[in-house]
Amino acid sequence: MAAMTFVTSMCVFQLTRNVFMNPDVRVNKAHRTMGVLENHDEGQKYAEHGLRRFLRTRPPEVMPTVNSFFSNTK
Repeated sequence: MAAMTFVTSMCVFQLTRNVFMNPDVRVNKAHRTMGVLENHDEGQKYAEHGLRRFLRTRPPEVMPTVNSFFSNTK
């Protein structure tokens, strides 16, 4: 039950984030009438969010201690 709650909350979080913060979603009528939005800066800000910037500085390992335990031969 906890896993389903977690997955459901993650889905709701992502959908809410996309509706309110995605520059390609046009909720109000003024933006929907425009054919092409000139919002490159807003798109960059959306794509380069804080979690992505944080993960760029981390090594690409899921469990570094387990990886080093099995990869280091003694």
